Amino acid sequence: MVRRLVIGAAGQLGIELVLSMQSEFGVASVDISDIRVPDNEEVMRSKFLHLDATDEGALSTILEDGQYDEVYHLAAMLSATGEKKPLAAWDLNMQSLLNILEAAKEGWVKRVFWPSSIAVFGPLTPKYNVPQDAPLDPTTVYGISKQAGEFWCRYYQEKYGVDVRSVRYPGLIGHRSAPGGGTTDYAVEIYDYAVQDQLYTCFLKADQALPMMFMDDAVRGTLELMRAPQDKLQVRTSYNLGAMSFTPSEIGESIRQQKPQFQLEYALDQRQAIAESWPCSIDDSAARRDWGWQARIMLDDMTNIMLKAMTTANETLES
Repeated sequence: MVRRLVIGAAGQLGIELVLSMQSEFGVASVDISDIRVPDNEEVMRSKFLHLDATDEGALSTILEDGQYDEVYHLAAMLSATGEKKPLAAWDLNMQSLLNILEAAKEGWVKRVFWPSSIAVFGPLTPKYNVPQDAPLDPTTVYGISKQAGEFWCRYYQEKYGVDVRSVRYPGLIGHRSAPGGGTTDYAVEIYDYAVQDQLYTCFLKADQALPMMFMDDAVRGTLELMRAPQDKLQVRTSYNLGAMSFTPSEIGESIRQQKPQFQLEYALDQRQAIAESWPCSIDDSAARRDWGWQARIMLDDMTNIMLKAMTTANETLES
């Protein structure tokens, strides 16, 4: 049985990834870790290890006996929160990755997944259909850490033969957990407000287009990449991963197809400047070529899923 460890399992992506792994591979094949206990009961069916991934000694104790074939290292401080705590963000995002790469270098782990982000792009990057080899020009500490992380991953692969795989996620949208302090959080929050028939005040401009992805696609793409034959992978920094692009105004219109009374207004904050530095759409042809990536869920389908799921969740809380 392949054993997997998910680090950062209490986060938005972590919860979704663990649930999918439990379903596909079995609960016993997935252990989870974080500095806080996940609040999802299904996730907690897996063995939980309290871990600060920046603590090299603690991480070594868990990994050095080689019990895990794959490590999914998701722990990170996201863009908006990172701008408030830049040094803490750098320490968490970089030191934890280097600790994992060192463990893989020692042969304690066979394969590593680490997520990058569209935050590696910036003002010098084309706004539309950003190619795989576009210049990386991050403007946030989160993006800087992801840029550096991509090149550390490639270094360890080329220098030591570490099998580390990565994708550049766009904004991720899911309903099983709250977003974690990113610039694209509005696209999760807006559905919650719509379900509660409340006015939503968006912190981005009405016409601010950003690359986005429904969480089910993100999880599926991650697992597909991890199953891909190593000799097929030509990108050893991080693959562009694309799905859809939309604006706050467009997601509002999608919601109004089902909830005509939904109201949306705008009050910009510091996240608008971050969003303006990012591209509007992504060219993910390298991922399509090398491991068959193909997004499945687009805006209106996602809206239908999100509204149904959040309505059910609210009714459960009220009952």
